[in-house]
Amino acid sequence: MRRHVITGRYGPGDRDRMPLGDGEVETRLDLVVGDRTLDHGIGRALTDLSRLGVFPLEMGVDLLVLAAHVHAADTRISRDSESQDGWTRELRLIVPVSDVGRWQGAASIFERLLNFLTGDRWSLGFRSRPTRFGRVAPAAPARLLGPLFDDLALFSGGLDSLIGAIDALEAGRVPLLISHAGEGATSEAQGTIFDALKAHYRGRGFERLRLWMAFPDGLVRGSAGENTTRGRSFLFFALGIFAGTGLERAFTLQVPENGLIAVNVPLDPLRLGALSTRTTHPFYIARWNDALAELGIPGRIENPYWDRTKGEMADECANPTLLRQLTPASLSCASPTKGRWQGLGTQHCGYCLPCLIRRAALLKGLRPDADPTVYTAADLTAHALDTRQSEGVQVRSFQLAIERLRARPGLAPILIHKPGPLFDESPQRQAALADVYRRGLEEVEELLKGVRTRPG
Repeated sequence: MRRHVITGRYGPGDRDRMPLGDGEVETRLDLVVGDRTLDHGIGRALTDLSRLGVFPLEMGVDLLVLAAHVHAADTRISRDSESQDGWTRELRLIVPVSDVGRWQGAASIFERLLNFLTGDRWSLGFRSRPTRFGRVAPAAPARLLGPLFDDLALFSGGLDSLIGAIDALEAGRVPLLISHAGEGATSEAQGTIFDALKAHYRGRGFERLRLWMAFPDGLVRGSAGENTTRGRSFLFFALGIFAGTGLERAFTLQVPENGLIAVNVPLDPLRLGALSTRTTHPFYIARWNDALAELGIPGRIENPYWDRTKGEMADECANPTLLRQLTPASLSCASPTKGRWQGLGTQHCGYCLPCLIRRAALLKGLRPDADPTVYTAADLTAHALDTRQSEGVQVRSFQLAIERLRARPGLAPILIHKPGPLFDESPQRQAALADVYRRGLEEVEELLKGVRTRPG
């Protein structure tokens, strides 16, 4: 195990020496390409936003620079070789920012939310940018009217974000949709759906900000990369807030996610750690809002669907006809390219956790119409699924969770506390979270009727 430090540098002239602790290994993260252009997609994002009339503040740029450090550490430092327990890494970031005092005040909040999100031990330090880079964001021109966008929403290419976009547009909103390009299949789904929405809502002024940020293999010397990407939502949220600081008013970043996934109660004891993600958990979102308030950024993050199941989201979509049309283009699968060894193209496997929740949701939300998605495992009832193989693992976990709650219905208000603290939520909201957990499992139970599992 090694303790890692990622130190951000604004160009070759930024040579400040940062002291290292015993056993720490430093990796330099160069933030500038050429003379003054910000690297890792940040400069491109600034340019793309300026074309839309959006000019982020320096604090917004700082936040995206912090996210670049987090993303580099999370994706380029191996849990296997760089941790004592095969999971928990010790990660320190030294980030150059525009206002050190503000950022130091928020450091402990960001450390807490990152520790919760990824399961690592994060430590954040901040220093001033070099004088030459005191200002890196383009200044907003003098104008009578600010940006026309009245909404910000994450747009991942998944079914929930599709429903969120349709609902916003049907309500007459003008959203700026926020996307991280990610791997090819995800990027293609985002582009296909966005183009279809533009064609359907012709003449409407909504747009999309798309960021591509990836770091080369070997960035951290002596460490392989890491594919768990538990910190990915930090980059996603930071990108949205970065854009929001350019709206010249208070703003809300909408994070469309069904309540079952947002709370993400472990299906069985083995899922409590590595397999139970926390990307939209209420505790995580609450800490983000604390951090934004500490930084003086007039924005909030909200999940408008926190008390709805995925099936309820589909059933209540403001334009069900358009949803049916675009559902096949949305992408929910955890590994949509894993069928390549069978000679298959990009498609949903049909048996991973997000695929099962999607299938259950569309069974409820599209009836009497059939689910138009192509699944590798088209019929879950065709044969007994092997619980020692990927096709049966998540199915059996759902069956166990459903059986447990059916036997002891009073467990729901207790189980929702397993993934993380809910002290920010009122008793009424906690009761609603327990209920959406129960209803979400009932949706999956309907899907799994007649499905058999057995150990190989």
